[in-house]
Amino acid sequence: MTGDGRYRVLVAGYSVSSYGTFLNMVALNLFVYATTGSALAMGLFMAVRLGAGFLAGTVAGRLLARYAVKPVMLWSTVAQALVMLLLVVTPDGGLRTGVLFAVSAAVGACGTVFMVALRSSVPDLVGADRRSWANSLMVGGRSLAMVAGFASSGVVVPWLGFTAAFLVDAASFLVCAAAVGWLPAPERDTTKGARSAAEKSPGREHRRGEGVFGAATALTAAPALGLMVLLRGVDALGSSSHNAALPVYSSALDPDDPAAFVSRFWLFWALGNVLAQQVIQRWARRTGRSVGALGFGLGTTVMSSAFILGFAGFPVAVTIGVALVAGAADGLTEVSYTSHLQTLPETLRGHAFGLSATVENLGFGLGMIAVSAALERFSALTVVAWSHGVAVVVAGVYLLRLYAVRGADAEGAPSAYSERRDDAGVPGR
Repeated sequence: MTGDGRYRVLVAGYSVSSYGTFLNMVALNLFVYATTGSALAMGLFMAVRLGAGFLAGTVAGRLLARYAVKPVMLWSTVAQALVMLLLVVTPDGGLRTGVLFAVSAAVGACGTVFMVALRSSVPDLVGADRRSWANSLMVGGRSLAMVAGFASSGVVVPWLGFTAAFLVDAASFLVCAAAVGWLPAPERDTTKGARSAAEKSPGREHRRGEGVFGAATALTAAPALGLMVLLRGVDALGSSSHNAALPVYSSALDPDDPAAFVSRFWLFWALGNVLAQQVIQRWARRTGRSVGALGFGLGTTVMSSAFILGFAGFPVAVTIGVALVAGAADGLTEVSYTSHLQTLPETLRGHAFGLSATVENLGFGLGMIAVSAALERFSALTVVAWSHGVAVVVAGVYLLRLYAVRGADAEGAPSAYSERRDDAGVPGR
């Protein structure tokens, strides 16, 4: 099987596991509430999951620097399957509550490690010139899985019960593990970059290239790349606002059927996302180019603006169009962001994605706390407008910075963009 074929198998496995993950986002939260009878416990469960993901992001780069990508992806997936099976066999009682929080921590940490490993290894799996196509395929598969997972949760949990939902999730992780096992080990030497740096400067430069601090150095050294990661964190804060506000807004629109607006919005959001991936993949195949850094800033601006308009009380037909635009822009930002970070040197790529995951989890976690409190006093539109409005402002600063850097390049001024460029106008490998 060709490299593209094996990557398609991997994406299929990842999409199956994503389906299980989104199904269990609903099932586990409901199960925590049914087991403990406490809304606070449900909030703590989510906090543990986000906190574990935050901590995993800080060590994921070091893990990938020490071990090959394939076993890291394999065992992080198998571990998630095992903790779900552990939950199934744990008897009712106080022990099950403890296991629930252990499951939350394991799923949060292992899920973050898997995504850091997958995103950082794409150039090695398909080639640097194919990363835009590969990222688009991955994002499209996850979007479909999200819709399927959320939609089927309303059938699986009431009809088949929690145990069936947990078994489906465990099985989905095993399918993903099998897809990872089908991959050849990527040809990469994780010690080569470190040896080279040590040879050039046996003290300070080698230490700078290690860990999260090495990734932070790389992000600040490339023009606008550090600001790009910051914007990603602010975008995560905005995402927390519409995720928390959608049930509130939907309940106000239709108290008799509060799920109607939520399900319809996410359905058309996913449709817009999938359509955007089809366009990106065809464009990448035809031109051989990656989605550039400019697309990330513009996409974030459009996406955040669309989410604000989604809560403005427009007629259903207009809101459907807004959801389509939000999904398409969301898909564009995901692909452009991931593709851009993949231009970093191989020895720093895993650290950079780990740092990015940490920033995203921090933004989303803090956002959920702040937004939940704000929704007690302000309308859904006000909360979403403020949260996504911050993202629009930061995106504007990012675009101005990007324009300044490219303008300097055009005038011949020295910058990190002036030595090597890929075909999308971002720093080369």
